[in-house]
Amino acid sequence: MENYFNLIDEPWIPIADSGLVSLKQIFSDDTYRSLGSNPVQKMALMKLLLAIAQAAETPKDTADWKKLGSTGMARACLSYLEKWHDRFYLYGEKPFLQLPAIKEASCQRYGAVIPEVATGNTTVLSQIQMERPLADEQKALLLVTLMSFAMGGKKTDNSVVLTPGYRGKRNERGKPSSGKPGPALGPFGLLHTLLQGRFLAETLWLNLLTLDDLKGCNQFQGGVGQPPWEHMPEGENCAIAQSLRQSLCGRLVPLARFCFLKEEGLHYSEGIAHDGYLQGMSDPTVSVDHAGKTPRALRVNTEKKPWRELTSLLAFMDTQKTQGYQCLQLQAGLDRARDTVDQFAVWSGGLQVSSNAGEQYTTGSDDFVESTVWLQSEYLGSFWFAHLQNEMTALDNLAKRLYGKVLAYFKEQRVAEGAPIAGLATHLFWQLAERQFQHLVDHCGNDEASCQARQRLRQTFAAYLLQAYDRYCPNNTARQLDAWAKCHPSIHDYLNPET
Repeated sequence: MENYFNLIDEPWIPIADSGLVSLKQIFSDDTYRSLGSNPVQKMALMKLLLAIAQAAETPKDTADWKKLGSTGMARACLSYLEKWHDRFYLYGEKPFLQLPAIKEASCQRYGAVIPEVATGNTTVLSQIQMERPLADEQKALLLVTLMSFAMGGKKTDNSVVLTPGYRGKRNERGKPSSGKPGPALGPFGLLHTLLQGRFLAETLWLNLLTLDDLKGCNQFQGGVGQPPWEHMPEGENCAIAQSLRQSLCGRLVPLARFCFLKEEGLHYSEGIAHDGYLQGMSDPTVSVDHAGKTPRALRVNTEKKPWRELTSLLAFMDTQKTQGYQCLQLQAGLDRARDTVDQFAVWSGGLQVSSNAGEQYTTGSDDFVESTVWLQSEYLGSFWFAHLQNEMTALDNLAKRLYGKVLAYFKEQRVAEGAPIAGLATHLFWQLAERQFQHLVDHCGNDEASCQARQRLRQTFAAYLLQAYDRYCPNNTARQLDAWAKCHPSIHDYLNPET
């Protein structure tokens, strides 16, 4: 087969404000700000780029990481891509991240494996949900995304098994089972978090893990390992597949689906089955709490934007707390970022999905979410984190107070369905509060100016609470006015916490 559309040379990666670029351009131009597209595609591309960077040159320790720098990392990646140029053809004898042997599996339409596209008997509500022909660059992006974020369900043809005797694609009755969710997606949508620099090259460098990081995390027994395009597995449980399960590169590009692209669709079956956080394995970007009997991972919640999880994500900064959510990407990179750059951001994102009887799908309440919060390195420390925790706890209490007062307002008028409206009021409050959250993060210092700024912000947040209350608790009639006044939320203790 003829080799064509090489991902190193052809533009296919969406970049914010720049359009599509190639892998070679990514590591040659240090002016690209960040990746484009939706949060899941951003995360899948970031995992691919990090796998290339880790395979090109993994630093031994922090000193080696600093010496490498973003420029040295980019040079190493360009040399690596030149060496493995023939493995990045989307079509040909060795198609990128594809197994031609899986062509015995049934062929699915491309729209069937894209979450936002409506296929089959699903109702089409907008043009976004309509299935359209995909260009080669779109197929490349979809392929990379499916490796980590494929949805579980019956769309995978698990009747084709490449490893003799492998039972992982069979149910208890011995029949082909439904496909498992991609390890980066999980049952309901895992929240992913990483550090973001001012430019894409800096972002990759800040998230580059060292050998010391891998030794300390006790997850990747195979070390850095080799990315799958260097030596593709022959089946679901061959020796190469087993090594990919234990290595960092194998987790970054996990081959959760075995695919083979065709013009009309793709041959599609379950690939390598990686362990999840319940089995002690997770992506470096996933936050897991191991304190209880059963590990808990932070999930995507469309009712709670990721910025509200910042204190949970940074819980390891609390020197008085030994337990909480642990995220390898943040724990390994935060101190290094603070010591080397003036400012950086914490980016979080993902996709909330629903699940029923092993079938994953997106409903009307499911959606993509993402948040970016910028941190000033000079302010980071225990005092900054303590102030942020205190302010976020106060905001949570304010939101709960609003919910209770709105609920009480409707009870006064003997309206039974007050809870949904109270939820809408709380949601509006958090939407308004999001506008000022970056200012709050910037003013959590220990100086007098920061204290005064936080007090002014409390007045703003209190005004948001009253705005939400008035929006959903009208006072037009005498009866409404009586209930409105009786249930009106008090904010004195929030504005004057010391009195």
